[in-house]
Amino acid sequence: MKQSEEKNNAGGPARFLRTASFWALIVLIPLAIFQVMDTSRQVEKELTYSEFRAQLDADNVMKVTITEGVRVEGELRRALQENGIEIDHFNTLLPTEASQELLDQLEERGVEVEAKEAAANWVNYLVSVLPWILIIGLWFFFFRQMQTGGSRAFSFGKSKAKLLSGDTPKVTFADVAGADEAKEDLKEIIEFLKDPAKFRRLGGRLPKGALLVGPPGTGKTLLARAVAGEAGRPFFSMSGSDFVEMFVGVGASRVRDLFEQGKAHAPCIIFIDEIDAVGRHRGAGLGGGHDEREQTLNQLLVEMDGFESNEGVILLAATNRPDVLDPALLRPGRFDRQIVVDNPDVKGREGILKVHVKDIPLGDDVNLKILAKGTPGLSGADLANIVNEAALLAARYDKDRVYMDDFEAAKDKVMLGAERKSMVLSEDERRVTAFHEAGHAVVALRVPGLDPLHKVTIVPRGRALGITASLPEEDRHNYTKEWLEGQLTMLFGGRVAEETIFGRSKITTGAGNDIERATALARRMVTQFGMSDAIGPMAVGDQEHEIFLGRELSQRRDVSDQTAQLVDSEVKRILDGAYASAERVLTENRSLLDDIANALLERETLDADDIRLLEAGEPLPPLPPADGPPPAPALGPGPAEESSAADDRPLEGTGGEPTPALA
Repeated sequence: MKQSEEKNNAGGPARFLRTASFWALIVLIPLAIFQVMDTSRQVEKELTYSEFRAQLDADNVMKVTITEGVRVEGELRRALQENGIEIDHFNTLLPTEASQELLDQLEERGVEVEAKEAAANWVNYLVSVLPWILIIGLWFFFFRQMQTGGSRAFSFGKSKAKLLSGDTPKVTFADVAGADEAKEDLKEIIEFLKDPAKFRRLGGRLPKGALLVGPPGTGKTLLARAVAGEAGRPFFSMSGSDFVEMFVGVGASRVRDLFEQGKAHAPCIIFIDEIDAVGRHRGAGLGGGHDEREQTLNQLLVEMDGFESNEGVILLAATNRPDVLDPALLRPGRFDRQIVVDNPDVKGREGILKVHVKDIPLGDDVNLKILAKGTPGLSGADLANIVNEAALLAARYDKDRVYMDDFEAAKDKVMLGAERKSMVLSEDERRVTAFHEAGHAVVALRVPGLDPLHKVTIVPRGRALGITASLPEEDRHNYTKEWLEGQLTMLFGGRVAEETIFGRSKITTGAGNDIERATALARRMVTQFGMSDAIGPMAVGDQEHEIFLGRELSQRRDVSDQTAQLVDSEVKRILDGAYASAERVLTENRSLLDDIANALLERETLDADDIRLLEAGEPLPPLPPADGPPPAPALGPGPAEESSAADDRPLEGTGGEPTPALA
């Protein structure tokens, strides 16, 4: 790498001198031409024919040159004075070709006469030819640039990869938490680069590629930056979209140039972020627009493991869409390792929070373990956002430190949405919303197996007019049928509460998102999870979808009409059962429903402690004075704080919080 830098440094001054010389010539040559023309204008004068005859009659003409019989250029015996300048040469244009009379007069006065043909006018010739020379020159210049590179502005076929230099801020594995297995795999690759003999003594070979796979925000790019900081070897980074260009063949050319640079700096690491932009499955496009991308992918496959191997070049790539990548790209020999970077568990979340709060002054009441337990399913980017929001919130209130209530408020903002305090609801809407959320809360309290309630509020957040949030007690990776049926019952709790209190004719659109989510969950139970006795353990999949076959787009049904009808009837049976279960629960707990709804109308937000008091039939503590500080958000039901929002009352029947991801 030092040799390459020295070469670049050596070529820099020479390239600068060549460029400076070129532009100097461009500027100086026209100046010189104009100077010569200007000088000639100072010693030569254009005379009219009458003035020429006057000088001839005065015997002041010493020599003339007649060109084509009409153009006379001559020299005077005595210079003329004009504006302080001596003029001793002249030229004039005869009205007709030189007559014998004029020649006789010139001979009588002893004037030396010379006749010659018209010389080629190089100035006019150059003016007429110069545009064509410029066009041909520019075309040739662009063609050379596309073929061989050169100036960055016209290097279409050159790779856009950036070589990290020594002054780039370094990220190390100490700055990465929550991905221990991924770090171990990447550390082994770094050790191989630093000490290949340690692994080759038993016949091992250097991995050719490692693919980082995981949801967005889990730290794939951060891990690649840590590899760059730890490896101590040349590290090239670029995005998959950098290969895409409007010119045909440019992507393949950039792939070739990228690996040529890599081989020149071997052993080195090349990182391609979002590789799915160029590595999608071949033959999956419509029309001819995908041919350029497929050429780029073919060239990438050849460079990674083709006839000529690229020893010492490790390709590191990242994607959150491994399902769309071409199988030839994923096979061993190209990507020898697929490293999964998933959402962190509770221990990983605590480690990520510790990394992000290193430079933040914390209050004595901050407990990162409780905060980690209350943020299940969140990625590293989400946790970083929570820490940043907490710091901004503390700064807004001029605090000297960030306290636990700031983190809790930031967590609610990220997970549930920002409060919309400026949104004014009518008293009727507030009452409907309160009973709607109270219905969710009562079902969550009375149906066994559901997650503990964390917060119930009728303060609009995001697109929802109210939210009922639950926090699971531990990380959950599998979901039982009992839990799923309880979720369906809870989703219908809001609609059933509205119908119970206000009557069927007064139900609102607030349950639209609840019904949509419940229907989707019930269909997955039937078609994917095998939780229907009538269907059995059969993955039905989508009933109808579009597929691409060769050159045409067609529709195909995976199930018969009878099976599709059976699926619909099973989904309806499950939903009707959940609705009936919600009706039974709310009918049996009508007094608790009224208590929670009235408390929401009075306080707008109830935390876990308030809900436990209402469930036990005890009075709630008095509200703080109106001009006092805002109450700190609740920390949830004890140490078990995992999130699975079961919200609602979205505006116009849409929005709300998503259901927990189902493995």
